[in-house]
Amino acid sequence: MTRGFGGEVATCYARHRRGYPPEVLDALTAALTLDADDTVIDLGCGNGQLTLPLAARVAAVVGMDPEPDMLTIARTTAVRGGLTNVTWLLGADHDLATVGRLLGPGTVGALTIAVAIHFMDRTATFTAARSMLRPGGGVAVITNGAPLWLQDSEWSRALRQCLEELLGHPVTGSCQTDEAGRRLNREALVAAGYRYAEAGVAYDAALTVEDMVGGVFSAMSADRLPTAERRAAFTAEVRDALGGRNAVTERVHVWLQYGARDS
Repeated sequence: MTRGFGGEVATCYARHRRGYPPEVLDALTAALTLDADDTVIDLGCGNGQLTLPLAARVAAVVGMDPEPDMLTIARTTAVRGGLTNVTWLLGADHDLATVGRLLGPGTVGALTIAVAIHFMDRTATFTAARSMLRPGGGVAVITNGAPLWLQDSEWSRALRQCLEELLGHPVTGSCQTDEAGRRLNREALVAAGYRYAEAGVAYDAALTVEDMVGGVFSAMSADRLPTAERRAAFTAEVRDALGGRNAVTERVHVWLQYGARDS
């Protein structure tokens, strides 16, 4: 897992990335039989979009991320929300084995990875998690479907055209959220000895132009982020491409892939 999402990128992520509805948390806790006695590690937690709602359902959550600015935002949000059962750890996928030794074998109900698996060594991560998981616990990989610029909609095609003009090249990166990426997750979980299952949650939600553009910029590394003036101009270009609309409807698809450790 690499760094590079600090500064204004971390702020864009916190302001404009969509969180998770209760249905996703319901599916996650049911699939891995999580309850009020469990500890969860949220690896690649970012600003805590999954970490924080999980904390209301389990005993404790450890949010791990290699970007200090993301963790600062996450901790501030937790403090403001009065959450006392979350803690934050500066670390990446290669630190997981050490964390497992610190916590001890069979002490963790789940390892969650939301929109970050493409930065990790899947084989090493899933293997390192096995010894720390309790019987029946497991790994959950959460993927938020196609990126904003690759969805099958008029507004997504308009966004992609504007983005390609901004960057000067075709934009085809899927962040491994497509079927090929999910297949990599499935194969790695099975190869690591987990019992595999998957589920999906789909819903419609309003997407403002500001959140659309902010979501795009939150996916860029800090050294590639355009200036504030260019970002403002890009926002205006996208709004014009959408015929002056300030919001569209997005069909959101959240994929949950589970690897359970047998009893």
